[in-house]
Amino acid sequence: MAMVCLSDFEAHAKKYLPKMAWDFFAAGADDCSTRDENILAYKRIRFRPRVLRDVSMMDTRTKILGTEISFPVGIAPTGFHQLAWPDGERSTARAAKAMNTCYIASTYSTCTLEEISAAAPGGLRWFQLYIHRNRAVSQQLVQQAEALGFQGLVLTADLPYTGKRRDDIRNGFRLPPHMKLKNLEGAFEVCKMSLLDPSVTWNDIYWLRSLTHLPIIIKGILTKEDAELAVRHGVQGIIVSNHGGRQLDGGPATIDALVEVVEAVQGRVEVYVDGGIRKGSDVLKALALGAKCVFIGRPALWGLAYKGEEGLQELLRILQDEFRLSMALAGCASVSEVGRHLVEFSKL
Repeated sequence: MAMVCLSDFEAHAKKYLPKMAWDFFAAGADDCSTRDENILAYKRIRFRPRVLRDVSMMDTRTKILGTEISFPVGIAPTGFHQLAWPDGERSTARAAKAMNTCYIASTYSTCTLEEISAAAPGGLRWFQLYIHRNRAVSQQLVQQAEALGFQGLVLTADLPYTGKRRDDIRNGFRLPPHMKLKNLEGAFEVCKMSLLDPSVTWNDIYWLRSLTHLPIIIKGILTKEDAELAVRHGVQGIIVSNHGGRQLDGGPATIDALVEVVEAVQGRVEVYVDGGIRKGSDVLKALALGAKCVFIGRPALWGLAYKGEEGLQELLRILQDEFRLSMALAGCASVSEVGRHLVEFSKL
């Protein structure tokens, strides 16, 4: 079957993945209202397209923290890629490199950082960190990522404890015996989320800064107050994120929170957004509201589940083509022409 849009990949993944894996990837917290709102909120944003502008030559390229990517969509950090495809994160890294975009590898990868690096030498990769109670483990991971050529450190800030995901509890979710959290092997008995450190504060940004020269991007910010604190603590980037609606149910959709964060930051650091991006036009809306780039989580897993590296490349290509078309139809020939004038919030 020809894959035409991202929801085709979603339907395929739902049909062919084992139920426990599908439920884990799809899960939101509690009633899943925030998870669903992430998608619905994009539908309330309307374009104000401009016409009779020369869009014969289109340029979707942009830069994040000084590095050029082919279009403003990166791969958000998600765990356990081997649940979607046997080669796991190696396939993800190869697809991201082939599409010349950024891949944020998760602490909870089922391949080691070395395996991910070796799979796609020279690709743009950031490393996502959870700070564990055993700080030596986190320190080792950060320094290893830097030594392997990862170019950014993404600190996830919204997970002092794991949100209540009902299907995972019902399914008794756990990794199959042959899968391991490779980056944490030997550090402690694997996959006990309770080993995350709930005492982490803003002061730990200074601790991270002392360990690495990498730029620090903080993920999980939804308010102007926290955006201001992030800038004050010297981070280089913010990912506006509610963890795909998997943490606190009842928070804002990320595209709505983006507006508040961008206004607070006033261009002092780069702002990105994840959650709910399902079409190229969603990417355009996020950029119009001030995001430098968006990151996709679940859709990347659907691409992997379809055909591994090849499937993920296909999904990214579809998203890039849709983004290019939306830009052209809105009257923008390059990303630099996209701005707040391009969108309005629906009166409904």
